[in-house]
Amino acid sequence: MDMLWNGWGDPAKAAPLPGTVTELLRDLLGVTPRTAPALALEDIRLPAPTAAPAALKALARAAGGEEHVRTDPESRIRHTRGKSTPDLLRLRAGDVADVPQAVVLPASHDEVLAVLRACAEHRLAAVPFGGGTSVVGGLAPERSAFVALDLRRMDGLLDLDPVSRTAVLQPGLRAPEAEALLAEEGFTLGHFPQSYEWATIGGFAAARSSGQASAGYGRFDDMVLGLTLATPEGTIETGRAPRSAAGPDLRQLVLGSEGAFGVITSVLVRIRPLPQTRVYEGWRFDSFEEGSAALRRLAQDGPRPTVLRLSDETETLIGLAQPDAIGSRLEHGDAGCMAITGYEGTAEDTGRRRERAAAVLRACGGTPIGAEPGERWAHGRYSAPYLRDALLDAGAFAETLETAAFWSRIPDLYTGVRTALTDTLTQAGTPPLVMCHISHVYENGASLYFTVVSAQGKDPVAHWAPAKHAANDAVLAAGGTISHHHGVGTDHRDWYVRETGALGVDALRAVKHRLDPEGILNPGVLLPTD
Repeated sequence: MDMLWNGWGDPAKAAPLPGTVTELLRDLLGVTPRTAPALALEDIRLPAPTAAPAALKALARAAGGEEHVRTDPESRIRHTRGKSTPDLLRLRAGDVADVPQAVVLPASHDEVLAVLRACAEHRLAAVPFGGGTSVVGGLAPERSAFVALDLRRMDGLLDLDPVSRTAVLQPGLRAPEAEALLAEEGFTLGHFPQSYEWATIGGFAAARSSGQASAGYGRFDDMVLGLTLATPEGTIETGRAPRSAAGPDLRQLVLGSEGAFGVITSVLVRIRPLPQTRVYEGWRFDSFEEGSAALRRLAQDGPRPTVLRLSDETETLIGLAQPDAIGSRLEHGDAGCMAITGYEGTAEDTGRRRERAAAVLRACGGTPIGAEPGERWAHGRYSAPYLRDALLDAGAFAETLETAAFWSRIPDLYTGVRTALTDTLTQAGTPPLVMCHISHVYENGASLYFTVVSAQGKDPVAHWAPAKHAANDAVLAAGGTISHHHGVGTDHRDWYVRETGALGVDALRAVKHRLDPEGILNPGVLLPTD
Protein backbone atom coordinates (compact mmCIF):
# COMPACT_ATOMS: atom_id res chain seq x y z
CA MET A 1 0.00 0.00 0.00
CA ASP A 2 1.20 3.52 -0.83
CA MET A 3 1.23 6.33 1.67
CA LEU A 4 -1.43 9.03 1.47
CA TRP A 5 -0.33 11.30 -1.38
CA ASN A 6 -1.05 14.61 0.40
CA GLY A 7 -0.54 13.58 4.01
CA TRP A 8 0.95 10.95 6.26
CA GLY A 9 0.44 7.22 6.27
CA ASP A 10 -2.73 5.18 6.07
CA PRO A 11 -5.87 7.30 5.46
CA ALA A 12 -7.86 4.87 7.61
CA LYS A 13 -5.82 5.91 10.66
CA ALA A 14 -6.53 9.64 10.32
CA ALA A 15 -8.82 11.15 12.96
CA PRO A 16 -10.21 14.66 13.56
CA LEU A 17 -9.01 16.76 16.48
CA PRO A 18 -10.82 16.54 19.83
CA GLY A 19 -13.12 19.46 20.56
CA THR A 20 -10.91 20.69 23.40
CA VAL A 21 -7.97 21.08 21.02
CA THR A 22 -10.05 22.82 18.37
CA GLU A 23 -11.30 25.28 20.97
CA LEU A 24 -7.75 25.87 22.23
CA LEU A 25 -6.51 26.58 18.72
CA ARG A 26 -9.30 29.10 18.22
CA ASP A 27 -9.06 30.84 21.59
CA LEU A 28 -5.29 30.82 22.11
CA LEU A 29 -3.89 31.04 18.59
CA GLY A 30 -6.72 32.49 16.52
CA VAL A 31 -6.89 29.48 14.22
CA THR A 32 -9.88 29.51 11.89
CA PRO A 33 -11.16 26.45 10.01
CA ARG A 34 -9.94 25.89 6.49
CA THR A 35 -12.67 26.75 3.99
CA ALA A 36 -11.17 25.86 0.61
CA PRO A 37 -12.12 22.38 -0.61
CA ALA A 38 -9.39 19.77 -0.58
CA LEU A 39 -7.71 19.20 -3.92
CA ALA A 40 -8.08 15.67 -5.27
CA LEU A 41 -5.14 13.88 -6.84
CA GLU A 42 -6.92 13.64 -10.18
CA ASP A 43 -7.41 17.44 -10.17
CA ILE A 44 -3.67 18.06 -10.41
CA ARG A 45 -2.48 18.64 -13.95
CA LEU A 46 1.08 17.70 -14.80
CA PRO A 47 3.07 18.62 -17.87
CA ALA A 48 4.24 15.67 -19.91
CA PRO A 49 7.76 14.47 -19.10
CA THR A 50 10.40 16.43 -20.97
CA ALA A 51 12.99 13.67 -20.76
CA ALA A 52 14.01 12.50 -24.20
CA PRO A 53 12.51 9.19 -25.39
CA ALA A 54 16.04 7.85 -25.73
CA ALA A 55 16.66 8.56 -22.05
CA LEU A 56 13.47 6.77 -20.97
CA LYS A 57 14.39 3.78 -23.14
CA ALA A 58 17.87 3.68 -21.59
CA LEU A 59 16.32 3.72 -18.12
CA ALA A 60 13.95 0.90 -19.08
CA ARG A 61 16.85 -1.23 -20.30
CA ALA A 62 18.76 -0.54 -17.10
CA ALA A 63 15.81 -1.38 -14.82
CA GLY A 64 14.81 -4.60 -16.60
CA GLY A 65 11.85 -3.44 -18.69
CA GLU A 66 9.50 -0.61 -19.60
CA GLU A 67 7.11 -1.64 -16.83
CA HIS A 68 9.72 -0.49 -14.32
CA VAL A 69 9.78 3.08 -15.61
CA ARG A 70 6.59 4.93 -14.72
CA THR A 71 5.61 8.27 -16.21
CA ASP A 72 1.91 8.34 -15.31
CA PRO A 73 0.74 11.39 -13.31
CA GLU A 74 -0.17 9.50 -10.13
CA SER A 75 3.24 7.80 -9.83
CA ARG A 76 5.03 11.08 -10.41
CA ILE A 77 2.86 13.00 -7.92
CA ARG A 78 3.36 10.33 -5.25
CA HIS A 79 7.12 10.82 -5.61
CA THR A 80 7.00 14.61 -5.35
CA ARG A 81 8.91 15.93 -2.33
CA GLY A 82 8.65 14.46 1.15
CA LYS A 83 6.39 14.89 4.17
CA SER A 84 7.38 18.16 5.81
CA THR A 85 4.56 20.60 6.45
CA PRO A 86 5.69 22.94 3.62
CA ASP A 87 5.93 19.90 1.32
CA LEU A 88 2.34 18.93 2.08
CA LEU A 89 0.94 22.46 1.94
CA ARG A 90 2.47 23.04 -1.47
CA LEU A 91 1.17 19.73 -2.78
CA ARG A 92 -2.30 20.36 -1.35
CA ALA A 93 -2.31 23.66 -3.23
CA GLY A 94 -1.48 21.89 -6.50
CA ASP A 95 2.17 23.02 -6.62
CA VAL A 96 4.07 20.22 -8.36
CA ALA A 97 7.09 22.20 -9.52
CA ASP A 98 9.39 19.51 -8.09
CA VAL A 99 7.72 16.53 -9.80
CA PRO A 100 10.10 13.89 -11.22
CA GLN A 101 10.22 13.16 -14.92
CA ALA A 102 9.79 9.47 -14.23
CA VAL A 103 9.85 6.88 -11.46
CA VAL A 104 12.38 4.10 -11.97
CA LEU A 105 12.18 0.84 -10.01
CA PRO A 106 15.44 -1.13 -10.14
CA ALA A 107 15.53 -4.58 -8.55
CA SER A 108 19.23 -5.18 -7.86
CA HIS A 109 22.56 -3.53 -7.21
CA ASP A 110 23.60 -4.05 -10.83
CA GLU A 111 20.38 -2.47 -12.07
CA VAL A 112 20.96 0.55 -9.82
CA LEU A 113 24.46 0.91 -11.28
CA ALA A 114 23.01 0.73 -14.80
CA VAL A 115 20.30 3.29 -13.98
CA LEU A 116 22.88 5.72 -12.59
CA ARG A 117 25.04 5.36 -15.68
CA ALA A 118 22.03 5.98 -17.91
CA CYS A 119 21.16 9.06 -15.88
CA ALA A 120 24.72 10.36 -16.18
CA GLU A 121 24.74 9.77 -19.92
CA HIS A 122 21.46 11.62 -20.44
CA ARG A 123 22.04 14.35 -17.83
CA LEU A 124 19.14 13.32 -15.62
CA ALA A 125 19.48 13.78 -11.88
CA ALA A 126 18.72 10.74 -9.71
CA VAL A 127 16.98 10.89 -6.32
CA PRO A 128 16.84 7.69 -4.21
CA PHE A 129 13.32 7.16 -2.86
CA GLY A 130 12.52 4.75 -0.02
CA GLY A 131 9.50 5.51 2.10
CA GLY A 132 9.28 9.15 1.03
CA THR A 133 9.31 10.31 4.66
CA SER A 134 11.94 13.08 4.41
CA VAL A 135 10.96 16.25 6.29
CA VAL A 136 13.99 18.38 5.36
CA GLY A 137 13.70 18.73 1.59
CA GLY A 138 15.72 15.61 0.91
CA LEU A 139 13.63 14.59 -2.13
CA ALA A 140 13.56 17.93 -3.96
CA PRO A 141 16.85 18.36 -5.85
CA GLU A 142 17.92 21.61 -7.41
CA ARG A 143 17.40 20.39 -10.94
CA SER A 144 14.10 20.13 -12.78
CA ALA A 145 15.10 17.15 -14.91
CA PHE A 146 15.35 14.26 -12.47
CA VAL A 147 14.04 10.77 -11.87
CA ALA A 148 13.00 9.14 -8.61
CA LEU A 149 14.77 5.84 -7.93
CA ASP A 150 12.09 3.94 -6.03
CA LEU A 151 13.81 1.03 -4.27
CA ARG A 152 10.67 -0.88 -3.24
CA ARG A 153 11.61 -3.91 -5.37
CA MET A 154 14.81 -4.28 -3.32
CA ASP A 155 13.04 -5.38 -0.15
CA GLY A 156 14.62 -8.61 1.02
CA LEU A 157 16.52 -10.08 3.95
CA LEU A 158 19.58 -11.35 2.09
CA ASP A 159 21.44 -13.02 4.94
CA LEU A 160 21.21 -13.67 8.65
CA ASP A 161 24.16 -14.83 10.74
CA PRO A 162 22.85 -15.94 14.17
CA VAL A 163 26.37 -16.62 15.45
CA SER A 164 27.64 -13.11 14.72
CA ARG A 165 24.14 -11.65 15.21
CA THR A 166 24.17 -9.78 11.93
CA ALA A 167 21.77 -9.45 9.02
CA VAL A 168 22.02 -8.07 5.49
CA LEU A 169 18.96 -6.05 4.50
CA GLN A 170 18.06 -4.42 1.21
CA PRO A 171 17.37 -0.67 1.15
CA GLY A 172 13.71 -0.73 0.07
CA LEU A 173 12.65 -2.94 2.97
CA ARG A 174 10.22 -1.08 5.22
CA ALA A 175 10.89 -1.21 8.94
CA PRO A 176 7.81 -3.30 9.92
CA GLU A 177 8.64 -5.91 7.27
CA ALA A 178 12.27 -5.96 8.41
CA GLU A 179 11.16 -6.56 12.00
CA ALA A 180 8.79 -9.31 10.90
CA LEU A 181 11.49 -11.12 8.93
CA LEU A 182 13.98 -10.87 11.80
CA ALA A 183 11.37 -11.93 14.35
CA GLU A 184 10.86 -15.19 12.46
CA GLU A 185 14.45 -16.00 13.40
CA GLY A 186 14.14 -14.72 16.97
CA PHE A 187 15.80 -11.33 16.48
CA THR A 188 15.02 -7.62 16.35
CA LEU A 189 16.75 -4.59 14.92
CA GLY A 190 15.37 -2.42 17.72
CA HIS A 191 14.98 0.66 15.52
CA PHE A 192 11.61 2.37 16.04
CA PRO A 193 11.58 6.00 14.88
CA GLN A 194 8.33 7.93 14.54
CA SER A 195 8.46 7.19 10.80
CA TYR A 196 8.73 3.44 11.54
CA GLU A 197 5.56 2.34 9.74
CA TRP A 198 6.68 3.78 6.39
CA ALA A 199 10.41 4.44 6.36
CA THR A 200 12.94 2.05 4.85
CA ILE A 201 16.29 0.56 5.79
CA GLY A 202 18.11 2.56 3.11
CA GLY A 203 16.51 5.76 4.32
CA PHE A 204 17.53 5.05 7.90
CA ALA A 205 21.16 4.76 6.81
CA ALA A 206 21.09 7.69 4.38
CA ALA A 207 19.71 10.08 7.01
CA ARG A 208 21.42 8.75 10.19
CA SER A 209 18.06 7.92 11.73
CA SER A 210 17.56 7.54 15.47
CA GLY A 211 14.76 5.43 16.93
CA GLN A 212 12.65 5.97 20.03
CA ALA A 213 14.45 3.12 21.80
CA SER A 214 17.89 4.59 21.10
CA ALA A 215 18.81 4.71 24.80
CA GLY A 216 18.89 0.92 24.74
CA TYR A 217 19.58 -0.10 21.12
CA GLY A 218 21.54 2.91 19.88
CA ARG A 219 21.06 4.99 16.76
CA PHE A 220 20.82 3.38 13.34
CA ASP A 221 24.38 4.40 12.49
CA ASP A 222 25.46 2.48 15.61
CA MET A 223 23.76 -0.61 14.18
CA VAL A 224 25.35 -0.44 10.71
CA LEU A 225 28.42 -2.68 10.41
CA GLY A 226 28.76 -2.42 6.65
CA LEU A 227 27.02 -1.32 3.49
CA THR A 228 27.20 -1.34 -0.29
CA LEU A 229 26.99 1.86 -2.31
CA ALA A 230 26.27 2.15 -6.03
CA THR A 231 27.66 5.25 -7.73
CA PRO A 232 27.92 6.36 -11.38
CA GLU A 233 31.62 5.46 -11.13
CA GLY A 234 31.18 2.00 -9.63
CA THR A 235 30.71 0.24 -6.28
CA ILE A 236 31.96 0.87 -2.75
CA GLU A 237 31.70 -1.94 -0.20
CA THR A 238 32.47 -1.58 3.49
CA GLY A 239 32.24 -3.80 6.55
CA ARG A 240 34.75 -6.66 6.70
CA ALA A 241 34.79 -6.76 10.50
CA PRO A 242 32.89 -5.31 13.47
CA ARG A 243 35.69 -2.77 14.02
CA SER A 244 38.86 -1.97 12.09
CA ALA A 245 41.94 0.23 12.28
CA ALA A 246 42.48 -0.01 8.52
CA GLY A 247 42.26 3.66 7.72
CA PRO A 248 39.25 6.01 7.94
CA ASP A 249 35.88 4.29 8.15
CA LEU A 250 34.11 4.80 4.82
CA ARG A 251 30.81 3.73 6.38
CA GLN A 252 30.73 7.06 8.16
CA LEU A 253 31.14 8.87 4.86
CA VAL A 254 28.11 7.10 3.38
CA LEU A 255 25.91 7.22 6.49
CA GLY A 256 24.06 10.52 6.43
CA SER A 257 25.02 11.27 2.81
CA GLU A 258 21.34 11.42 1.73
CA GLY A 259 21.91 10.10 -1.79
CA ALA A 260 24.48 12.78 -2.66
CA PHE A 261 27.35 10.28 -3.00
CA GLY A 262 25.50 7.22 -4.25
CA VAL A 263 22.60 4.83 -3.69
CA ILE A 264 22.80 2.42 -0.75
CA THR A 265 21.89 -1.05 -2.08
CA SER A 266 22.42 -3.22 1.01
CA VAL A 267 23.11 -2.73 4.71
CA LEU A 268 24.84 -5.11 7.13
CA VAL A 269 23.31 -4.50 10.54
CA ARG A 270 23.77 -5.67 14.10
CA ILE A 271 20.72 -7.49 15.46
CA ARG A 272 19.62 -8.42 18.98
CA PRO A 273 17.52 -11.26 20.40
CA LEU A 274 13.81 -10.49 20.65
CA PRO A 275 13.08 -9.16 24.13
CA GLN A 276 11.09 -11.41 26.44
CA THR A 277 9.27 -8.46 27.95
CA ARG A 278 8.56 -4.78 27.28
CA VAL A 279 7.45 -2.47 30.07
CA TYR A 280 6.70 1.26 29.77
CA GLU A 281 5.77 3.65 32.57
CA GLY A 282 5.35 7.33 33.38
CA TRP A 283 7.05 9.72 35.78
CA ARG A 284 6.25 13.29 36.77
CA PHE A 285 8.73 16.10 37.47
CA ASP A 286 7.98 19.59 38.69
CA SER A 287 9.97 21.25 35.90
CA PHE A 288 11.78 20.56 32.64
CA GLU A 289 15.04 21.49 34.34
CA GLU A 290 14.49 18.94 37.11
CA GLY A 291 13.48 16.23 34.67
CA SER A 292 16.47 16.95 32.42
CA ALA A 293 18.82 16.53 35.36
CA ALA A 294 17.24 13.16 36.12
CA LEU A 295 17.64 11.97 32.53
CA ARG A 296 21.24 13.12 32.49
CA ARG A 297 22.01 11.17 35.64
CA LEU A 298 20.56 7.97 34.16
CA ALA A 299 22.37 8.53 30.87
CA GLN A 300 25.70 9.12 32.58
CA ASP A 301 25.64 6.83 35.59
CA GLY A 302 22.95 4.30 34.73
CA PRO A 303 21.04 2.19 34.73
CA ARG A 304 19.90 3.37 31.32
CA PRO A 305 16.37 2.38 30.28
CA THR A 306 15.70 1.26 26.71
CA VAL A 307 13.35 4.22 26.20
CA LEU A 308 13.93 7.52 27.99
CA ARG A 309 11.96 10.66 27.10
CA LEU A 310 10.90 13.90 28.79
CA SER A 311 8.22 16.38 27.67
CA ASP A 312 8.35 19.99 28.81
CA GLU A 313 5.49 21.66 30.68
CA THR A 314 3.65 22.82 27.57
CA GLU A 315 3.90 19.54 25.70
CA THR A 316 2.78 17.68 28.82
CA LEU A 317 -0.22 19.96 29.34
CA ILE A 318 -1.37 19.76 25.71
CA GLY A 319 -0.97 16.00 25.76
CA LEU A 320 1.69 15.42 23.09
CA ALA A 321 3.49 13.15 25.54
CA GLN A 322 0.68 10.75 24.62
CA PRO A 323 -0.36 11.69 21.05
CA ASP A 324 -3.35 9.36 20.97
CA ALA A 325 -4.76 11.21 24.02
CA ILE A 326 -4.18 14.74 22.76
CA GLY A 327 -6.07 17.31 24.80
CA SER A 328 -6.99 14.95 27.63
CA ARG A 329 -4.82 16.69 30.24
CA LEU A 330 -6.24 20.13 29.45
CA GLU A 331 -9.39 19.24 31.37
CA HIS A 332 -7.37 18.53 34.52
CA GLY A 333 -4.84 21.35 34.14
CA ASP A 334 -2.01 19.06 35.23
CA ALA A 335 1.23 20.93 35.85
CA GLY A 336 4.75 19.62 35.62
CA CYS A 337 6.54 17.48 33.04
CA MET A 338 5.97 13.89 32.02
CA ALA A 339 8.81 11.43 31.46
CA ILE A 340 8.43 8.04 29.81
CA THR A 341 10.73 5.16 30.68
CA GLY A 342 10.74 1.82 28.90
CA TYR A 343 12.58 -1.44 29.54
CA GLU A 344 13.10 -4.31 27.11
CA GLY A 345 14.96 -7.56 27.60
CA THR A 346 14.74 -10.59 29.81
CA ALA A 347 12.26 -10.45 32.67
CA GLU A 348 15.06 -10.65 35.22
CA ASP A 349 17.21 -7.93 33.69
CA THR A 350 14.23 -5.66 33.07
CA GLY A 351 13.12 -5.96 36.68
CA ARG A 352 16.54 -5.10 38.04
CA ARG A 353 16.96 -2.08 35.80
CA ARG A 354 13.49 -0.76 36.63
CA GLU A 355 14.15 -0.94 40.36
CA ARG A 356 17.53 0.76 40.12
CA ALA A 357 16.29 3.43 37.68
CA ALA A 358 13.26 4.14 39.88
CA ALA A 359 15.54 4.83 42.83
CA VAL A 360 17.52 7.33 40.75
CA LEU A 361 14.40 9.05 39.41
CA ARG A 362 12.92 9.38 42.91
CA ALA A 363 16.19 10.80 44.22
CA CYS A 364 16.06 13.39 41.42
CA GLY A 365 12.55 14.54 42.36
CA GLY A 366 10.50 12.22 40.15
CA THR A 367 7.12 10.83 41.13
CA PRO A 368 5.94 7.56 39.56
CA ILE A 369 2.55 7.83 37.86
CA GLY A 370 2.15 4.20 36.87
CA ALA A 371 2.12 2.10 33.74
CA GLU A 372 -0.86 3.75 32.06
CA PRO A 373 1.02 6.82 30.68
CA GLY A 374 3.81 4.61 29.39
CA GLU A 375 1.46 2.15 27.76
CA ARG A 376 -0.52 5.00 26.17
CA TRP A 377 2.71 6.42 24.79
CA ALA A 378 3.71 3.02 23.38
CA HIS A 379 0.27 2.61 21.81
CA GLY A 380 0.34 6.06 20.21
CA ARG A 381 4.05 6.38 19.50
CA TYR A 382 3.51 6.64 15.72
CA SER A 383 0.43 8.88 15.89
CA ALA A 384 2.03 12.34 15.86
CA PRO A 385 2.29 12.66 12.04
CA TYR A 386 -1.43 11.88 11.76
CA LEU A 387 -2.08 14.55 14.38
CA ARG A 388 -0.09 17.02 12.28
CA ASP A 389 -2.36 16.34 9.30
CA ALA A 390 -5.45 16.84 11.46
CA LEU A 391 -4.07 20.20 12.58
CA LEU A 392 -3.50 21.24 8.97
CA ASP A 393 -7.02 20.15 8.09
CA ALA A 394 -8.34 22.31 10.94
CA GLY A 395 -6.53 25.39 9.59
CA ALA A 396 -3.55 25.35 11.95
CA PHE A 397 0.10 25.33 10.98
CA ALA A 398 2.11 22.55 12.67
CA GLU A 399 5.75 21.68 12.13
CA THR A 400 8.66 20.10 13.99
CA LEU A 401 12.41 20.57 14.18
CA GLU A 402 15.12 18.86 16.17
CA THR A 403 18.70 19.34 17.29
CA ALA A 404 21.20 18.06 19.85
CA ALA A 405 23.94 19.46 22.08
CA PHE A 406 26.15 18.63 25.03
CA TRP A 407 24.35 18.61 28.39
CA SER A 408 25.88 21.91 29.52
CA ARG A 409 24.43 23.65 26.46
CA ILE A 410 20.94 22.14 26.60
CA PRO A 411 19.37 24.96 28.71
CA ASP A 412 20.58 27.72 26.37
CA LEU A 413 19.62 25.66 23.31
CA TYR A 414 16.11 25.07 24.67
CA THR A 415 15.60 28.74 25.51
CA GLY A 416 17.20 30.08 22.33
CA VAL A 417 15.13 28.01 19.90
CA ARG A 418 11.87 28.63 21.77
CA THR A 419 12.54 32.37 21.83
CA ALA A 420 13.46 32.51 18.14
CA LEU A 421 10.28 30.69 17.12
CA THR A 422 8.01 32.65 19.45
CA ASP A 423 9.40 36.07 18.58
CA THR A 424 9.44 35.52 14.81
CA LEU A 425 5.95 34.09 14.54
CA THR A 426 4.48 36.61 16.98
CA GLN A 427 5.94 39.46 14.94
CA ALA A 428 4.28 37.90 11.88
CA GLY A 429 0.91 38.13 13.64
CA THR A 430 0.58 34.42 14.41
CA PRO A 431 1.78 33.80 17.97
CA PRO A 432 2.71 30.14 18.32
CA LEU A 433 2.50 27.34 20.84
CA VAL A 434 6.03 25.91 21.13
CA MET A 435 6.50 22.52 22.75
CA CYS A 436 9.61 20.44 23.29
CA HIS A 437 10.80 17.05 24.49
CA ILE A 438 14.08 15.29 25.03
CA SER A 439 13.86 12.33 22.69
CA HIS A 440 17.35 10.79 22.77
CA VAL A 441 19.98 10.78 25.51
CA TYR A 442 23.69 10.10 25.61
CA GLU A 443 26.34 10.19 28.29
CA ASN A 444 27.50 13.58 27.03
CA GLY A 445 24.33 15.23 25.73
CA ALA A 446 20.81 14.92 24.41
CA SER A 447 18.47 15.73 21.55
CA LEU A 448 15.71 18.35 21.72
CA TYR A 449 12.63 17.91 19.54
CA PHE A 450 10.39 20.96 19.08
CA THR A 451 6.79 21.08 17.88
CA VAL A 452 5.37 24.42 16.72
CA VAL A 453 1.66 25.19 16.23
CA SER A 454 0.22 28.51 15.07
CA ALA A 455 -2.37 29.98 12.75
CA GLN A 456 -1.42 29.49 9.11
CA GLY A 457 -1.48 33.11 7.97
CA LYS A 458 -2.22 34.13 4.39
CA ASP A 459 0.72 32.19 2.91
CA PRO A 460 1.69 29.46 5.39
CA VAL A 461 4.81 28.32 3.53
CA ALA A 462 6.22 31.85 3.29
CA HIS A 463 4.99 32.45 6.84
CA TRP A 464 7.10 29.57 8.19
CA ALA A 465 10.36 30.28 6.38
CA PRO A 466 11.58 33.22 8.55
CA ALA A 467 10.75 31.30 11.73
CA LYS A 468 12.60 28.23 10.53
CA HIS A 469 15.63 30.33 9.58
CA ALA A 470 15.60 32.07 12.96
CA ALA A 471 15.41 28.71 14.75
CA ASN A 472 18.30 27.36 12.68
CA ASP A 473 20.38 30.43 13.55
CA ALA A 474 19.51 29.94 17.22
CA VAL A 475 20.59 26.30 17.09
CA LEU A 476 24.06 27.18 15.85
CA ALA A 477 24.36 30.17 18.18
CA ALA A 478 23.66 27.93 21.19
CA GLY A 479 26.21 25.33 20.13
CA GLY A 480 23.75 22.76 18.81
CA THR A 481 23.92 20.69 15.65
CA ILE A 482 21.58 21.57 12.80
CA SER A 483 20.13 18.05 12.76
CA HIS A 484 20.20 15.11 15.13
CA HIS A 485 18.20 12.59 13.08
CA HIS A 486 16.09 14.24 10.35
CA GLY A 487 19.07 14.91 8.11
CA VAL A 488 20.22 17.94 6.13
CA GLY A 489 18.33 17.90 2.83
CA THR A 490 17.97 21.35 1.29
CA ASP A 491 16.25 22.89 4.33
CA HIS A 492 19.32 22.64 6.58
CA ARG A 493 22.03 22.73 3.92
CA ASP A 494 23.19 26.33 4.38
CA TRP A 495 23.45 25.87 8.16
CA TYR A 496 25.22 22.53 7.68
CA VAL A 497 27.81 24.39 5.59
CA ARG A 498 28.29 26.87 8.46
CA GLU A 499 28.52 24.05 11.00
CA THR A 500 31.01 22.02 8.94
CA GLY A 501 33.20 24.89 7.76
CA ALA A 502 34.56 25.77 4.33
CA LEU A 503 37.44 23.29 4.32
CA GLY A 504 35.21 20.42 5.43
CA VAL A 505 32.68 21.25 2.71
CA ASP A 506 35.45 21.39 0.10
CA ALA A 507 36.62 17.93 1.18
CA LEU A 508 33.09 16.56 0.78
CA ARG A 509 32.78 18.26 -2.61
CA ALA A 510 35.93 16.46 -3.71
CA VAL A 511 34.44 13.12 -2.67
CA LYS A 512 31.21 13.88 -4.55
CA HIS A 513 33.11 14.91 -7.67
CA ARG A 514 35.05 11.63 -7.69
CA LEU A 515 31.97 9.46 -7.16
CA ASP A 516 29.56 11.62 -9.17
CA PRO A 517 31.51 13.65 -11.75
CA GLU A 518 28.37 14.67 -13.67
CA GLY A 519 26.67 15.90 -10.49
CA ILE A 520 23.50 13.83 -10.99
CA LEU A 521 23.12 12.46 -7.45
CA ASN A 522 20.48 14.45 -5.54
CA PRO A 523 21.98 17.81 -6.58
CA GLY A 524 21.63 20.56 -3.98
CA VAL A 525 20.86 18.13 -1.17
CA LEU A 526 23.45 18.07 1.64
CA LEU A 527 25.93 20.21 -0.37
CA PRO A 528 25.38 23.35 -2.45
CA THR A 529 25.57 22.83 -6.19
CA ASP A 530 28.66 24.26 -7.89
